[in-house]
Amino acid sequence: MPKQPNILLIMSDQHSPHILGCAGDEIVRTPTLDRLAQRGVRFTNTYCANPLCVPSRMTFLTSRYSSDIRVWTNSCRLQSDITTFVHHLVNAGYETVLCGRMHFNGPNQRHGFERRIIGDVHPKLEHIPRSTTGQTADGVKVAGPGRTAYTRYDEEVTQVCCKFLESWDENPGDRPFFMTVGYVLPHCPFIAPKRLFDEYFEKIDLPQLPEGYHDSLHPFMQSWREHRKVDELTAEQVRIARAAYYGLVTFMDELIGEILSTLASTRFGEDTLIIYTSDHGEMAGEHRMWWKSSFYEGSVGVPLIFSWPGQLAEDREINRVTSLLDIGPTLVDLAGSEAISQYRGRSLKGFLTGAGEISNWSDTAFAELGGLGGDAPGRMIRRGPWKLNFYHGHERPQLFNLESDASEWHDLANDGSYSTIRDELLAEVKASWSGEDVLRTLETAQKDRQILEAFRKNTRSSAGDPPDRWTAPDGCNIFPEK
Repeated sequence: MPKQPNILLIMSDQHSPHILGCAGDEIVRTPTLDRLAQRGVRFTNTYCANPLCVPSRMTFLTSRYSSDIRVWTNSCRLQSDITTFVHHLVNAGYETVLCGRMHFNGPNQRHGFERRIIGDVHPKLEHIPRSTTGQTADGVKVAGPGRTAYTRYDEEVTQVCCKFLESWDENPGDRPFFMTVGYVLPHCPFIAPKRLFDEYFEKIDLPQLPEGYHDSLHPFMQSWREHRKVDELTAEQVRIARAAYYGLVTFMDELIGEILSTLASTRFGEDTLIIYTSDHGEMAGEHRMWWKSSFYEGSVGVPLIFSWPGQLAEDREINRVTSLLDIGPTLVDLAGSEAISQYRGRSLKGFLTGAGEISNWSDTAFAELGGLGGDAPGRMIRRGPWKLNFYHGHERPQLFNLESDASEWHDLANDGSYSTIRDELLAEVKASWSGEDVLRTLETAQKDRQILEAFRKNTRSSAGDPPDRWTAPDGCNIFPEK
């Protein structure tokens, strides 16, 4: 194995781990990612450490939990003195490049990336209906065929990435590169190109709820549903939004295909490790829920594929419990650098090579919720077949056996037959996490943000728009598209 491969990491935003052809979805069309999985290793039980954009990405970069880095919500920012695995790759001899979305907050828009070749896209993006990006039923009702600044942004990210690969082929640097391509799709709004929306509208299925579902639901999830009003959505609205989401997944798959085709045409294509993942999932109608910000599999789970033909295993599935926090240690390991002791994650290299086994793998992953829109903070543990979700202010957790109940319909927390595993996991969740601490820290941070926002408004500058901001051109949103 070459000591230091070029590394191309593609991270989408809000891609359900279930909506992939290689994951068993018979409706969606994802030929690029399916081929990548055939030529690599696909992890089937990978979790983000916080199912929300900013905290998931910051925990991914640092390989630490939200409580370690004090990043729980999209308003939080990663402190500049906290190291990321990207810093370690630079120290190991890599040129680090960011192409697209990473959702950094604050003035530091690098956190280890030496170059940024296209700026980020922000939730308050001009020319896009704001209601469609929020986590309420209104964001699902505005769905269908069309084009948005988000689809336009990802097209430009793809073009810039391909130009970088072509220029590197002509004039390679004196260091290997690590490039992260950050897509915003298939993030809501659920507005997809008309040709793809039409392709899926008649094919899409409508998830159903078991009889008595709401009566047995945990109080936290009852509240979650009520203030997001998901039960107000009609079957037709769900069908339209699901068809659009599937269309966005295929549109993204096509863009990734352009990148991988360009990479294959270069002299270094075979010397490049490719990773595909997402920052968190999307419920996309499962449990008749949408978005992220919950501990259900569709929200907290993510796709993860490693591919490097000739160097890593091919057409291999790993069913062990893994985390986005494992990616950084894996890349540092493959780069030939020393393991970093403060990482929470572990290197996956043993799963990628040889027999595909790692001794003493814990089969454990944690995730946190910081509290969003009135939600209580929470923490999840997945260990082997078991998943326990604990919510601050609620004595009873949720407990699921995913081996026998993959859809998470049957909460076993009140069943005395499972009290031993429930109490064991609950004690572990509470031992190193405090909901009170989360709320107290977020309250202090909110006061600081108010001061900084006032400072921003009172600051005069003639420098023009910040260089790290991509602004959508007029006319790129068309909805509805006829």
